[in-house]
Amino acid sequence: MATLQKLLHCRRLVLLWLLLAVLWEAGAGQIRYSVPEELDKGSIVGNIAKDLGWEPLALAKRGVRIVSRGRTQLFSLNPRSGSLVTAGRIDREELCAQSAPCLVNFDMLLEDKLTIYSVEVEITDINDNAPRFGVDELELKISETTTPGFRIPLKTAHDMDIGENSLQKYELNSNDHFSLDMRSGADGNRYPELVLEHALDREEESVHYLVLVASDGGDPVRSGTCRIRVKVLDVNDNAPIFTQPEYRVSVPENMPVGTRILTVTATDADEGYNAQVAYFREKPFGETSEVFELQSASGDITIIKTLDYEDAKFHEIDIEAQDGPGLLTRTKVVVTVLDMNDNAPEFYMTSVTSSVPEDSPPGTVIALFNVHDRDSGQNAFITCSLPEKLPFKLERSVDNYHRLVTTRALDREQFSFYNITITAEDGGNPSLSTDAHIFLQVTDINDNPPAFPHAFYSAFIPENNPRGASIFSVLAHDPDSDDNAHVTYSLAEGTLQGAPLSSYISINSDTGVLYALRSFDYEQFQDLQLQVIALDSGKPPLSSNVSLSLFLVDQNDNAPEILYPTLPTDGSTGVELAPRSAEPGYLVTKVVAVDRDSGQNAWLSYRLLKASEPGLFLVGLHTGEVRTARTLLDKDALKQSLVVAVQDHGQPPLSATVTLTIAVADSIPDVLADLGSIRTPTNPDDSDLTLYLVVAVAAVSCVFLAFVIVLLVLRLRRWYASRLLQASRGGLAGVPTSHFVGVDGLHAFLQTYSHEVSLTSDSRKSHIIFPQPNYADTLISQESCEQKDFLPAPQSLLNDKGEEIAQANHLICPDQQFFLS
Repeated sequence: MATLQKLLHCRRLVLLWLLLAVLWEAGAGQIRYSVPEELDKGSIVGNIAKDLGWEPLALAKRGVRIVSRGRTQLFSLNPRSGSLVTAGRIDREELCAQSAPCLVNFDMLLEDKLTIYSVEVEITDINDNAPRFGVDELELKISETTTPGFRIPLKTAHDMDIGENSLQKYELNSNDHFSLDMRSGADGNRYPELVLEHALDREEESVHYLVLVASDGGDPVRSGTCRIRVKVLDVNDNAPIFTQPEYRVSVPENMPVGTRILTVTATDADEGYNAQVAYFREKPFGETSEVFELQSASGDITIIKTLDYEDAKFHEIDIEAQDGPGLLTRTKVVVTVLDMNDNAPEFYMTSVTSSVPEDSPPGTVIALFNVHDRDSGQNAFITCSLPEKLPFKLERSVDNYHRLVTTRALDREQFSFYNITITAEDGGNPSLSTDAHIFLQVTDINDNPPAFPHAFYSAFIPENNPRGASIFSVLAHDPDSDDNAHVTYSLAEGTLQGAPLSSYISINSDTGVLYALRSFDYEQFQDLQLQVIALDSGKPPLSSNVSLSLFLVDQNDNAPEILYPTLPTDGSTGVELAPRSAEPGYLVTKVVAVDRDSGQNAWLSYRLLKASEPGLFLVGLHTGEVRTARTLLDKDALKQSLVVAVQDHGQPPLSATVTLTIAVADSIPDVLADLGSIRTPTNPDDSDLTLYLVVAVAAVSCVFLAFVIVLLVLRLRRWYASRLLQASRGGLAGVPTSHFVGVDGLHAFLQTYSHEVSLTSDSRKSHIIFPQPNYADTLISQESCEQKDFLPAPQSLLNDKGEEIAQANHLICPDQQFFLS
């Protein structure tokens, strides 16, 4: 709105000047205009055509133009309207500075008549410039000891406008110490001065900020400002003052050396040299080592030695601050050292046991110890622990004392020692721990008897072993130690066949090796049952025993024994009868042999070693049966001699031989007749055989008498049978039944040979045994075993072999007793 009013005012002024110019031209012949500065380009200054009385188009035809006078053309003509307009923005201060009035003169040329008109344009001032100071900020220095009334000249302002639009007055902002006064100069101008009203105190206010305002009289009013900074100069009237009366800082004890922990600051109200503060440490008397360093210029406190909470929990540092001239003040810095978990727990063993008996009751104290941590608070809270599955526990007492006690009975045989690790851990974060090791030896007591690895032992020993030979070894283990584990061995008392076992076997008391005191015979006994006792040397001693079975292994040390036919002790020879009518395969007799050995050593085989008529007789390999190989012929000799060999299967094999004499005849009379025709041999044995045959013939005539005798024998049978059985048990009691059979077993032996006639001649001592045809080559039936007939036999047969035959017969028919007389 103010701008619009200003423009309207300017238009009125322009119209007024145009009117005056026209009037002046009419009266004086010169055209004058007046225009305010700062008009826009093209603004109308005056109507030249009208003022000259021409039409606007006539000016263009007459060639009107402005002739400049060596300056920039400020105006131009508008040929259409005939008006004089501004050629650009006009700044009066630029054209005329402070001169008044400001006139611009130029000429107008009419080319058609070469007429020149003088035009004068006055540029009027508008308030377009504010007063300005030469500097924006003015700095003044004044001592704080300056007395009130002191005057300081100030910078003046300048305004490019003129008249009322120029500088009119100065003003100073309100303050407590300064005022503004105007001084008139010799040139008539007025100059501002700053007057000190009250005394200054730099420490109270070291700088005063003032604003000087210069105003003009335009409408609107324009003004300019100058900032005045009044610096109060210092005098040393103040000592340094610390920002805190006492400094306190907390520092972790693991803070690295060289770290700045605090900066002390002292301020001095003075300035300059008076305010230059230096810091010094006041060292207490007797302090030899420094932990902290104070920087004199900056007041920084740094660590120069490692902190240790356990050595000192806090430090006090006395510090002085001194200004340049020497005024000083003091303060104290208290450094609190914060505990860090830098110390592991420490063990102090009060009492510890290195060994404990294994029978110690639960609760036995092994060790008493104290655990301490040099840290504090949670860092010093200690927890002690043990590995799992150990028969120990920790019991906490007062003042961090702990006891290590057993929780159950110990067993040295399971664990002979314990390497116990006790871990003490504090409550820091991260936590620290320490291990304490206790080596505990478990001493032995005799709580374990010797133990054999097996419940029983068995061993096989060949018979005929050498005396003193090692036959077996036993070993017992005692899990105890030292004397409690020293084992001695012995044999339990016992007898074998009426003799003490100690006469058969001995044992080494230290090694457990068993020795044979004699050579064993499998035919006497087959096994020995022993009890071995293991006894330790503890107090009291403990023992255990184990059964040992020693089995004899048979050796082939017995040759086969021929039980039938028996060899007479009086030198006589038995004769078997083979009828001439016998078919091939006729059983003549059987060789019966036994072997006192067992197993393979008792397997017997028979073979015909020698025969007077080869090919006439065969011998069964496994049965020992003598059979005819072909039909007997008349030309065959009455007397046939066979040599049969019996051999076992031992290694090496053993054998025995027997000579059989077989008489070939169809009947007894034939035998008697043939006996006379038998030539008496030159050999004495042949003459004996002839004598026996004669005696046999005589005995035939006494059959009836023999029958009577047999009846008598029947009466005495039972009495005689019991005595004969007792006698037979003494000879073959220890021989197994298998010894009487060959490879074919009992079936090969159970074939009977009945004898009806026994001829005896005391002079010739010959025997003829006739087979009974009805029972030849057949097994004995139950009826044959039930027969009550008994065959007489010569007395020469009742020797040792005869007893064996009786025993064999008893095996064949166990329900009957057989007697040979």
